[in-house]
Amino acid sequence: MEEMDILVVEDNHGDIRLIEQVFEERDIPGTLHSVQTGEEALNWLSRSDEFAEAPRPELVLLDLNLPATSGQTVLEEIKSAPSLKRIPVIVLTGSESEDDLIEAYEACANACLRKPVDPDEFANRIQAVVEFWQSIAILPPVPEG
Repeated sequence: MEEMDILVVEDNHGDIRLIEQVFEERDIPGTLHSVQTGEEALNWLSRSDEFAEAPRPELVLLDLNLPATSGQTVLEEIKSAPSLKRIPVIVLTGSESEDDLIEAYEACANACLRKPVDPDEFANRIQAVVEFWQSIAILPPVPEG
């Protein structure tokens, strides 16, 4: 498996910790970076403010339901920016709304995952999706900028 820089955009501390545990306990190669708001995600991706030296992520795990700047807005910004649009974005949602899924895919989400209540199932899904993007998918280079 190829090591990747992965940006997790999630406001739930428990979900962030669970994702970190998946990487630690299951020996998934990669460097996790996390932010908790849509605004922080956009600053990270544009390397603004305190994120001026942030690495460009090769995969984004994006919670749809974020305070203030929504995950949907972050997704739309990523997919409309020439320097970011090649980065795969996996939308994580607890929503049962079909409209939310349609909106995410129409904004060019690469995949949407429902966050199950069972932590083991959530961990299995995170591992499966990250392993897919690390070892099966062939990704184009992400332009610097």
